[in-house]
Amino acid sequence: MKLKLFFFLSFIFFIHTHAQSYIFGKITSENGAEMEDVNVINIRTDEIVVSNRDGHFMISGRQGDELRFIKAGYERLMRKVSQENVQSPMNISLVRQTIQIPEVEVKQGLTGNLKIDSKLYNKPKKVEKLLKDMDKYMAQKSDPRILAAKPGEFVQPKGQGFSIGKVKDKWDDVDLMQYIRASLGDDYFTNLKIEKPLIDHFIYYVFAGGFERKKILKYGFCSDADLNRFQRFVLTRISSYRAPQTKR
Repeated sequence: MKLKLFFFLSFIFFIHTHAQSYIFGKITSENGAEMEDVNVINIRTDEIVVSNRDGHFMISGRQGDELRFIKAGYERLMRKVSQENVQSPMNISLVRQTIQIPEVEVKQGLTGNLKIDSKLYNKPKKVEKLLKDMDKYMAQKSDPRILAAKPGEFVQPKGQGFSIGKVKDKWDDVDLMQYIRASLGDDYFTNLKIEKPLIDHFIYYVFAGGFERKKILKYGFCSDADLNRFQRFVLTRISSYRAPQTKR
């Protein structure tokens, strides 16, 4: 009897620990407005969902998972799931990104006085000659004997360099997704019968299908050739994306 009770309790514990949990929540702006089309990503599972028009979202997860909230024009937000978030809704507030206004150089305009304006806009001949002479001097190659070591001086031997660790990519998939969507425009995807709230999800689907992007992420640069390659790759994935879930 005790043995049966032990197995029964063990079975209940197994179901409880492996049961699928869902995180519910609502996303608003810093002024309290409900925000739709916010990408919510579970870093552990790579699952992506989009908030609805009321700002609500639901994503599978558990305590300890990290959720990332992303929307163009707003600061990214990372939030770790706590036990309280599993039992009650998670409230998220996104802050709009600060736009840096480039500094504008104010130049003095024409005064109408020929003597003053000629000094402002015409460099003296001596200054122009000096600048030309400096350009010629800087263009000349130095004599290698000038930089050579003197007798008795220590010379650092040349050798192969060494790695100081893994170089971090300048972009991640989220950066690339946002760039592709902004470059191609939403009309490109809606013409492919991809609904607007699913555009981000479709781009991630293309990435997962094998789109090569290591160099793009490494250098943080997507060329026109990369965009054309992405569009060609889309044609190989669009039919499977439209297919029922069981056929993907």
